[in-house]
Amino acid sequence: MEKGYEAPIWMTFNQAAKLCAHVRKGEKGSLVVFANTIKKTVQDDNGEDVEKEIPFMKGYTVFNVEQIEGLPAHYYAHVEPKHATALERVESSEKFFAATGANIRHGGAQAFYRITDDIVQMPEMQTFRDAESYYSAAAHEMTHWTRHPSRLNRDFGRKRYGDEGYAMEELVAEIGAAFLCAALEITPEPREDHAAYIASWLKALKDDKKFVFVAASHAQRATDFLHGLQPKPLDPDRTALVRPGEALPASAP
Repeated sequence: MEKGYEAPIWMTFNQAAKLCAHVRKGEKGSLVVFANTIKKTVQDDNGEDVEKEIPFMKGYTVFNVEQIEGLPAHYYAHVEPKHATALERVESSEKFFAATGANIRHGGAQAFYRITDDIVQMPEMQTFRDAESYYSAAAHEMTHWTRHPSRLNRDFGRKRYGDEGYAMEELVAEIGAAFLCAALEITPEPREDHAAYIASWLKALKDDKKFVFVAASHAQRATDFLHGLQPKPLDPDRTALVRPGEALPASAP
């Protein structure tokens, strides 16, 4: 899910070769670890033979079947869309996200932002309950997108999944998504993973009473940044490009 694959099937390079298939050039493998125990007969302190279980681990580099070409058709499992017909896209929201220039990819079953590759991964729209759910999730991930060093360079010292820095960034993304949904006239969609974050948010709130206000401030900067990437509307009377609420330049014709 983290890598955006739909098929939960992985295999080594040699396993693929045995099926007369091959890993696509340039694809990177993922590490999996096999853990088990072996039984070995040893002598105890009394010189008697006893059977002992010895734990071991062994690492393998594996590839998702979506990284492999030439496999039999049944290996390419896909998530069935929830909707038989395509959902109607909202033109204003489509234009808003497109104007940011973000690298938004579609596929897989999870929505996420990967900062190392600077990509926003979104499931296909038809896998969502409705179009608003899709755009609400996109708003959340696009708020994450603003944290990249080349943009707002937002870093709360997150070191692992679920720590306070992680919780802070998620809260920023949630508030940012709410701001964006309000601006785009979209009903925010509660995410299934909210409950997992709440415990971390509550802990942080107990430690810092300004936690929510800090998160809201960062969320406002994020949404302002995204709005700043939008094309300026054309003023019909003076043919000057202006933002809403911005005065025309004195030199405008």
